[in-house]
Amino acid sequence: MKTPRELKVKPIRNGTVIDHITANKALHVLKILGLPSKEAAVTIAMNVKSAHMGAKDIVKIEGRELQSREVDKIALIAPNATINIVREYEIVGKGKVKLLNNINGLLICPNPNCITNTNEPVISKFHVIDTEPLMLRCYYCERIMNNKDMETQFKQN
Repeated sequence: MKTPRELKVKPIRNGTVIDHITANKALHVLKILGLPSKEAAVTIAMNVKSAHMGAKDIVKIEGRELQSREVDKIALIAPNATINIVREYEIVGKGKVKLLNNINGLLICPNPNCITNTNEPVISKFHVIDTEPLMLRCYYCERIMNNKDMETQFKQN
C-alpha cells in the first residue's frame, strides 16, 4: 500500500489571504471580488477543518490587495473572516473584517418601490438590526433584508 503524499498549497508572494470564511461561502466572496480574473491567480479551499469554526473556507489571491469597500462587502457574507496582506511571502498586515452598523451604497433594497430603486440620486442605506442571523433595515422604506436577499444580490453582481 502506498503512503499518501501530502499536497501543500503554494504560498503567495504578494497578495491577500482571506481566512475564516464561513463554510461554503468562498464562492460568494469570489463573486463580490469579481474573481476569477486574468490578472489574479486564486486558490480556494472549502470546508477545511477548523478547531474554532468546525469548518471554514480560505481564499488566496495572488497580486491583489483588497479595497476597504470590498472588505465591507465580505463582512456581510463572512463576519468572522480575517484578511492577511502578504508581501514577499511575509504577512505584513492582519485584520478582522468588521460589520458596520450602517451599510451605505453596498446593497440594493429588495423593495422595488423604494426610492433607492428609482431614478432619484439616492444612495441605499441599511441599518444592522441583528447579526445572527444578519438582518438589515432599509433607511428609506424600512424593508427588512436577510442573508438570502444579500446572497441573491452577490450572485447577480
